[in-house]
Amino acid sequence: MDGADSTDPVCLKFLQDTDVVQKLKQTLTPDQVKTSEYAAILFVGGHGTMWDFPDNAALAEIAKTIYEEGGVVSALCHGPAALVNLKLSNGEYLVKGKQVAAFTDDEERAVKLDRVVPFMLESTLRQRGARHKYAPNWQANVVVDGRLVTGQNPASAEAIAVEISRLLQT
Repeated sequence: MDGADSTDPVCLKFLQDTDVVQKLKQTLTPDQVKTSEYAAILFVGGHGTMWDFPDNAALAEIAKTIYEEGGVVSALCHGPAALVNLKLSNGEYLVKGKQVAAFTDDEERAVKLDRVVPFMLESTLRQRGARHKYAPNWQANVVVDGRLVTGQNPASAEAIAVEISRLLQT
């Protein structure tokens, strides 16, 4: 876990929840995940995901299986890095032809990490056939395309949770 803010009341409540703390200490590895027990997956961002997610076959298989079994695949900020190489059983990229949001190339340049990350997320999603929808830098933006839910940046966290919950209740 990185970036916890103990001065934020929401974070503090989360960090003081004994059930949450216990679950964080016993996080599953991808090979321990039984996809039949999950109706959704959320890939949360952070720049590290740009290296960790794109070529992780185990994570891609989990997301593909959840999606193909009628579940929700979602990703926030840099989390859509998990989607850039994710192909469905038909060989097509999951994002092909779908509207998505992700950390924008302009936001990457604004934080001066465009020459640090291994690829530009927005551009790569577009190369995979996604229709990237964006808001002005640092503004909340969530895009729902069927059972694919994506958010542009940290400001989109609450709205993406609402949309995932809405889809799971339908």
